[in-house]
Amino acid sequence: MIRVAIANQKGGVGKTTTAINIATAMAATGWKVLLIDLDPQGNASTGIGLAADQREQSAYDLLVDQQPLSACVTATRIPGLDLVPATVDLSGAEIELVGVDNRTDRLRDALAVPNGYDIAFIDCPPSLGLLTLNALSAADTLLVPLQCEFFALEGLSQLLKTVEQVQQRFNPDLGIIGIALTMYDRRNRLTDQVSDDVRSCLGNLVFEAVIPRNVRLSEAPSHGLPALVYDHTCAGSKAYMALARELISRLPKQRKAA
Repeated sequence: MIRVAIANQKGGVGKTTTAINIATAMAATGWKVLLIDLDPQGNASTGIGLAADQREQSAYDLLVDQQPLSACVTATRIPGLDLVPATVDLSGAEIELVGVDNRTDRLRDALAVPNGYDIAFIDCPPSLGLLTLNALSAADTLLVPLQCEFFALEGLSQLLKTVEQVQQRFNPDLGIIGIALTMYDRRNRLTDQVSDDVRSCLGNLVFEAVIPRNVRLSEAPSHGLPALVYDHTCAGSKAYMALARELISRLPKQRKAA
């Protein structure tokens, strides 16, 4: 199973929207997909249509109580896409894990068991705590959503430093599969400037597909649906489908064949 963490230390960059829709797009192309919601806010769980009272087992049980992955997975209405939901209990997980010896390896250990999934996407909280460290320690690679605004560039530099530290201390094999530009507004000159700056610095690491500001993307979570299901013809959905195609092309060929 390929494990992709979706992370950015800055909030409000479209991280959860990217997690939901890229997972849905991959499932639509025939992949067996697992989405793990590690954000205590539980937005990915809500956005995929799972109400709070439907979350019997969650990422908290997986990390803190070390319940098996199979016990924490919930089927979604999207064929081929399963979810490990988040609950409010997850907000206390970081405190409870502080005194545990393998506190940064809990998720990696849980995902090491054969489970039948082709790929797992891990939606991280917008901070560098034990939950995010668990995700980065467990992941094969990292997908970074980056909002096309000036302050997002500062957040990116901090994240790149974090990745280096994780490689040195916890997961030497962690890589970055790509940076996805989000909330792109062609009417805003700053958007183009940020996009050009990121591409000049990071080159091919930046995905060609860009995610535009789109009303339908914003509306979809209130209906408990990914945008690709809510309105597959909108500009945001088409952009995420293009991003999924690019992502697949960058995944290891032997894994894709499997």
